[in-house]
Amino acid sequence: MINPRPRPCESTIIGAVPAGPDCAKATQRWVLAATVLGSTMAYVDESVVNVALPTIERDLGTSLAAMQWVVNAYTLSLSALLLIGGAAGDRFGRRRVFVIGTVIFAAASLGCGLAPGIVPLILGRAAAGAGAALLIPCSLAIIGAAFAESERGKAIGIWSGASAIAAGLGPLLGGWLIDHESWRVIFLINPVIAIPTLWIALRCLPESRDPDARSALDWPGAALAFAGLGCLAYGLIAASDLGWRDREVVLALAAGALLLAAFVRHERHSAAPMMPLDLFRSRRFSGLNLLTLLLYGALGGAFFFLPFLLIQVYGYSATQAGAAFLPFTLVLGALSRWSGGLLDRFGARWPLIVGPAISALGLALLASPGADGSYWTSFFAPMVVLGFGMAITVAPLTTAVINAVPAQRTATASGINNAVASVASLLVIALLGSIATAELDRAMDRHLAALPASPEIARAVDGVRGGFVVPPLPETLPPEASETVHAVIASSFVEALRRMMLIAAALAFASALATALTIDPDDPRV
Repeated sequence: MINPRPRPCESTIIGAVPAGPDCAKATQRWVLAATVLGSTMAYVDESVVNVALPTIERDLGTSLAAMQWVVNAYTLSLSALLLIGGAAGDRFGRRRVFVIGTVIFAAASLGCGLAPGIVPLILGRAAAGAGAALLIPCSLAIIGAAFAESERGKAIGIWSGASAIAAGLGPLLGGWLIDHESWRVIFLINPVIAIPTLWIALRCLPESRDPDARSALDWPGAALAFAGLGCLAYGLIAASDLGWRDREVVLALAAGALLLAAFVRHERHSAAPMMPLDLFRSRRFSGLNLLTLLLYGALGGAFFFLPFLLIQVYGYSATQAGAAFLPFTLVLGALSRWSGGLLDRFGARWPLIVGPAISALGLALLASPGADGSYWTSFFAPMVVLGFGMAITVAPLTTAVINAVPAQRTATASGINNAVASVASLLVIALLGSIATAELDRAMDRHLAALPASPEIARAVDGVRGGFVVPPLPETLPPEASETVHAVIASSFVEALRRMMLIAAALAFASALATALTIDPDDPRV
């Protein structure tokens, strides 16, 4: 039986390190092991699901809108509860909240893997996001409490590097499992990883908390944020089926706007706000979060649609689609340390202009392939360029956010910035999904009108509407007609997804402009 009692080396004071060099080193090794394993669950889950979306949509016989909710349910919970998770760890104990988050995440993942239909799957994803919102911020807080300030940077580097590698390899491993087993297996990996994570956390990790933490958590703020973002996401996704003027869509968008306005009002008057609005009085801090909103929204939208293009148009297996992301991950990981050195030479401003601009170029290049290009000529170079642009951006952005606020508020600032990145992905995926569905329908209408197509061909093409997965064609369809249907669908997919990549590129370029306009070149802190 696992004994959850505190270990002899434990510390209950924030930032304190256990006494005795041998005890401290052993504890630190266990801390890194547990936090890397816990974060790996969350980051792998987040990165691998995109590769599984076409298979899930086909197997469950659902729509693109449902696939948006598979991603957005997770992101919605994570976005709304991320700051609450960090505050709960400070108050109730980082190890305790980390363990609770791990248990929730593992149980939710098990539910996703066994889900009999799309609704239970979406609910399981929402629960997994809540678990991730507890374990991710507590991972960093546990590291911060276990390592002295002189060792903390190296420890966080190990944690972030291992998490990045796991997130990069996740789509490749997940794709292989989808091809050889089932999409359900990718969710069943997490409960297996949770077993050693919980064993280490309960037996070997010290407890730590912040003695100065606020006594109250901002649950009303979290509820308003969750409801407001949920209504906005619902309205944006529903617009693809109902139209932008539909009463249900208008009411959902209006409710979302009102709830988020109520959230801002609540945060302004709350004694313990989860998002202190006074931080946004800094033009620099606001500009950095605007950059984050635009750039990470672009990245989330592009990476949502790319597997559909690779699998549905180019005929990639799930494994091959997962491998297509490797150049991005490898370049980002290999150059992260180098990009940190750019701060010493140029400050953060120029990297935060150049990096997003290069990322915009990479996304624009992803819009160039036709329906018959090879991976090496169509995707490899854009992914390398995109990885290079993000490598230039990530470290300077993190540092600039921390430098933009007083030292005692760096954790809050970092949490807000992470939440903004999640919200960006949530909203852009919801919006682009509606635009992509409309673009796909228009493209198919143009191609059908240009043929002209027989009723048999038109019916086969119409089977794609509302989704982004090609259904099985009728066996009675003649070979020539089947070739025509495939050509129409492939060309329409390419046209629709090309526009999504161009919109993502425009958002990334706008993030570079946001930096140029909001960060003063004469500010010594940037």
